[in-house]
Amino acid sequence: MATLLRVLLVEDSEDDAALLVRELRKGGYAPEFQRVDTGADLEAALEHDAWDIIITDHNLPGFSSDAALATIKRAELDIPVIIVSGSIGESIAVEAMKNGAHDYIMKDNLARLVPAIARELRETKNRHAHRLAQETIQHLAFHDSLTGLANRHEFERQLQRSLRTVGNGVKHALLYMDLDQFKIINDTCGHEAGDELLRQLAVVLRGPVRDADTLARLGGDEFGMLLSCCPLEQALQVSERMLHTIKDFRYVWQDKTFSIGASIGLVMIEERTQTLSDVLRMADMACYAAKDRGRNRVHVYRADDAELLQRHGEMQWVARLNHALEENRFELYSQCIAPLGHNNDMHCEFLLRMLDDRGERILPGAFIPAAERYNLMPAIDRWVVRNVLAYLGHRPANTNIPNSEIFFINLSGATLSDDQFAKYVTEQIIAHRLPPAQIGFEITETAVIANLSNAIHFIDKVKQLGCRIALDDFGAGLSSFSYLKTIRADYLKIDGGFIKDMLDDPMDHAIVEAINHIGHVVGLKTIAEFVESNAIKRRLVEIGVDYAQGYAIQRPTPLHTEFQSHPVTPES
Repeated sequence: MATLLRVLLVEDSEDDAALLVRELRKGGYAPEFQRVDTGADLEAALEHDAWDIIITDHNLPGFSSDAALATIKRAELDIPVIIVSGSIGESIAVEAMKNGAHDYIMKDNLARLVPAIARELRETKNRHAHRLAQETIQHLAFHDSLTGLANRHEFERQLQRSLRTVGNGVKHALLYMDLDQFKIINDTCGHEAGDELLRQLAVVLRGPVRDADTLARLGGDEFGMLLSCCPLEQALQVSERMLHTIKDFRYVWQDKTFSIGASIGLVMIEERTQTLSDVLRMADMACYAAKDRGRNRVHVYRADDAELLQRHGEMQWVARLNHALEENRFELYSQCIAPLGHNNDMHCEFLLRMLDDRGERILPGAFIPAAERYNLMPAIDRWVVRNVLAYLGHRPANTNIPNSEIFFINLSGATLSDDQFAKYVTEQIIAHRLPPAQIGFEITETAVIANLSNAIHFIDKVKQLGCRIALDDFGAGLSSFSYLKTIRADYLKIDGGFIKDMLDDPMDHAIVEAINHIGHVVGLKTIAEFVESNAIKRRLVEIGVDYAQGYAIQRPTPLHTEFQSHPVTPES
């Protein structure tokens, strides 16, 4: 089958044009052609039609191949041009090649025409492919491959430029947007559904964006918008419009319909002293403040905002915690859990302290909130499990510890969501040759309820292994006793907030009695925390609480120095 070839012939002789067409047909082409013989006709043909190749005579009355090449060059078209002439000197031919001709052929040697055309079509195709690849690479360097929006690199480049232009009344605004409920779509429908949502949402978000503004996907489900020359009032209007746009968006995947929201942190860029990292940090803090206040809202960053100052302090803790993990700057303490009745079984809870750069000890109340907020607790919990079990596994053989003693380790809610953590615990127990029945895990009531399915899965796994479970701080959260029938716990730790005032507050006393009674009904042993006086201890005995823990029993004691100076790393 002949190959279609769109040919523009710049030729004043109809006979010569027919000769060229016949030669093309003999070579296996099916030419669609147009003949022109003036500069005006050539410009019109180039403007209105697409051509595969241009064949031009060298000498036309009042119009030469040089003029044709100049016209084609002005049109900025990448079309191969072949000069076919009956008389052209070599010097003229070389000059024509310099001006843009791709080949020249003598009319008495037309056998060269078809191979020359085939070659030039291949070269043109290669040039187009190379140019497309370069354009694609250029686009990807500045755009997100999933949504087509600007990427983080381009956003930061534009932000850096904006920081250089503030002052003298010029202000810009940065919106940091984090989608709410996006994880639900990823978890229920898969990442393919999540990616498609982001693609569709990107199209919707482009609507309110001015040409002077920059909308970018910064990563995951986070978007940024840079509003050029924009006062606070207008930035707030744009932010609210974005919130409504996202809230009104309905995403359909297969047979499910989803609605999502967003939390937006708004930062005004109005001082030249601000740096790129400063502005992004402020926007991130403002965005998280919007989430904390209930999501689907805008929070404006202000330097004197107490809530944001607290978050800034927490973010500084993140770096300190990461360094502490890298440098093993944590210490383990232990505290006895003593029996109150005829049962003589002593138990023990391991507690954590952090060492700062100067070696000063820091209590967990100072660093745990930041670790929980910024998802560092799984790493810290693994450090504790690894080092507690190593300590227990390396005790001297003559250590007299009854088999009934249980060693409790605290776990966070985030760790319960780690589906590999139960396997990690199993590996550590086997590695240190410890009886699982002597290992217990304390999980707070609120962490269990917030991660109920994950918590039940973890509890079932470690219970099958033989470990024990204690529900910690019971009464401080939702205190739904119905959960006690679902959760396979062994111990119930009554929140210390009720214990410490129970002698003076009848309500606290009644709550302690109720929790203790319900715990016994469902077959759990009860443990009172914060037992700080003998009077409280005696009252707990009267109520029938099984165990007590607190300063009246024993103050937290550091593990022996020899072990603490050589903590166990993941590679140990």
